[in-house]
Amino acid sequence: MSPEILGLLLLGVLLVAIFLGFPISFTLIICALVFGYIGFGEIVFSLMVMQAFGFMKEEVLAAVPLFIFMGYILESAGLMERLFKGFQLVMGPVKGSLYLAVLAVATIFAMATGIIGAPVAVIGLMAVPIMMKSGYDVRLSAGVITAGGCLGILIPPSVMLVVMGPIANVSVVRLMAGALLPGVLLAGLYMVYTMIRCYVQPHLGPPLPTEERAKSYSQAFRELALGVVPPFILIMACLGSILFGLATPTEGAAMGAFGAVALGLANRRLNWKKVIESTRSTVVISSMVLFLGMAANVYGAVFSRLGTSTMIIEALMALPLPPIGVIILLMVFIFLLGWPLEWPAIVFIFLPMFLPVVTALGYNPLWFCILVAVNLQTAFLSPPVALAAYYLKGVAPNFELWDIYAGMVQFMVLQLVGLAIVLFFPQIVLWLPKLMFG
Repeated sequence: MSPEILGLLLLGVLLVAIFLGFPISFTLIICALVFGYIGFGEIVFSLMVMQAFGFMKEEVLAAVPLFIFMGYILESAGLMERLFKGFQLVMGPVKGSLYLAVLAVATIFAMATGIIGAPVAVIGLMAVPIMMKSGYDVRLSAGVITAGGCLGILIPPSVMLVVMGPIANVSVVRLMAGALLPGVLLAGLYMVYTMIRCYVQPHLGPPLPTEERAKSYSQAFRELALGVVPPFILIMACLGSILFGLATPTEGAAMGAFGAVALGLANRRLNWKKVIESTRSTVVISSMVLFLGMAANVYGAVFSRLGTSTMIIEALMALPLPPIGVIILLMVFIFLLGWPLEWPAIVFIFLPMFLPVVTALGYNPLWFCILVAVNLQTAFLSPPVALAAYYLKGVAPNFELWDIYAGMVQFMVLQLVGLAIVLFFPQIVLWLPKLMFG
């Protein structure tokens, strides 16, 4: 059996094992060692050690636990509730005001957290009771909450972008700059869609009852200012320092984590129990992501050494498709993978396989990485495996899972529209990095 065919068999065994439910990290290492030993002998063990140490030397990955810790602390500190209350009071007389408030809060906190999952749950806890009390549509409410909560996977400082940088050999700072406009574009699409729906079908999101509105304009804008200013300062200290070149991603993440703790203490909602819970959650998530990254690094080295990567590149280049057709084919494949797999597995395993094809076709790898990020965000809203649905169901048990799915599908379609816009108009991604860094 040729090494290239052995590599294809390695890929097939990996996919079957993952779909059967085996732990991805250990499956990656075991498959790589077994097939590597068959393919080129004992050198596979030295290769594993070199790749593991090489991955652990990536300094930028130290930002991963810091960003995750920042996100958990912010959610524990009660700042999201204050911000939501401010938007609710200001927008109360507007049709669909709670939809707008949820999306505005989700967008701002995506810029301050970089994670998903927990934001869906927190926003659900805040918004669902008053949405139901105000007669809002269950399906549209579920779609708004899950779509808004998933913005954190794309809008910087996204943990996924920090992980993507070393894998794709692209500057993390440029990735963050490139993801900013697509993230805002998606948030804008959500807002426009919900407003149109509410003005065409007013029963879906009526104005808030009088008792839920602000007593005066001064009260409304005071509450909004108190909600907006603290996260804005944190965003400028963390994301702003990174994008303007004042700090590295790791330094910016450290500033963000420190700032989140300071804001939590100032808001008098942070205690030792919440800090310990946030730290424990950070260790669990960070360990999972980074161990998976190390395992995927070993797997990718074996896969490349067998020559299968080259064979796949040549096969894709030989397809009777224009270059953009190949990119669309890769996007469809990633979209389907996003149903059974979480984003770390796709980024660590499949992104390194596809990037050589993208560069061989003459496309910018920065643009492709952001395409993948938008695509993976779409997968979080794609039934039946969509994880965001279960996060929301956990905090809103009165919502039927079918209604949550029906709401999510609407926003999944908007995601696909956003993906198509980024696909056919690459300057949406490339303009800001070029403007800031040349």
